[in-house]
Amino acid sequence: MIAVITGDIINSQHAETEVWITRLKNLLENWGSAPHTWEIYRGDEFQFKCNIDDVFWRFLAIKSLIKSQENLDVRIAIGIGEENFSSEKITESNGTAYVHSGRLLNDLKNDGHTVAIKTSNDSVNKDLNILLKWSSKDFDNWTMATSEIIHEMIMNQDITQEDLAKRFNISQSSISQRLKRANYELIVETNQYFRKKISEL
Repeated sequence: MIAVITGDIINSQHAETEVWITRLKNLLENWGSAPHTWEIYRGDEFQFKCNIDDVFWRFLAIKSLIKSQENLDVRIAIGIGEENFSSEKITESNGTAYVHSGRLLNDLKNDGHTVAIKTSNDSVNKDLNILLKWSSKDFDNWTMATSEIIHEMIMNQDITQEDLAKRFNISQSSISQRLKRANYELIVETNQYFRKKISEL
C-alpha cells in the first residue's frame, strides 16, 4: 500500500512560475527522483508517491512551502491504495492509490476545499476528511511568515527555536508566538492520529 499526492497550485497564473516551481522541485527531490517518484506537469499540477506513514507530513511540507510565497496556495488530493503498475513515469503508473488521488483532485476543484483523502475504507475517509476540513481552516490562513517557520520545523525535526530565531533574524519569543498561533503542537498530534488511522487499513 502506498500514498499518492496529486496537487495543483492555486493562483499560479499570478506568480512567477520559475520561483515556485524551482522550490517545489528542490523539495520533491529530497524524497525521490523524477519522473519515477514525482512529476510536475501541465504547468501547475504535480504528482508524488510516498510511504503511507509519511503522507501527512509530506502534505504539510508542500503546503507550507507554497504558502510561504505571496498569493499562492495548493490543492492536494491524497490517495491511499495499491500500486498495480509502476512505470518509469509516475503519471503512467496505475493502481487504486493513483485512481483515488486523481479523481479526488477533480472533486476538490469543484467543492472549494484545499485538501482531502480517499482510501478504500469509507469509515476512515469520513474520519480523516472531517479532521482535514477542520485543520485546513488553520492551514489555509497561514501567513507567509508562519508558513516559513512551519516548513523549517517539518523539514528539520531536530531544529530548536533558538536555531530558527537565528535563521530568520528574529527573537526566540517571536518564533514561539508564531508556532503557538499555528497550533504546531496540535499539528504534531494530528500527524500521529493520521498515521494511526491509516495503519488500520
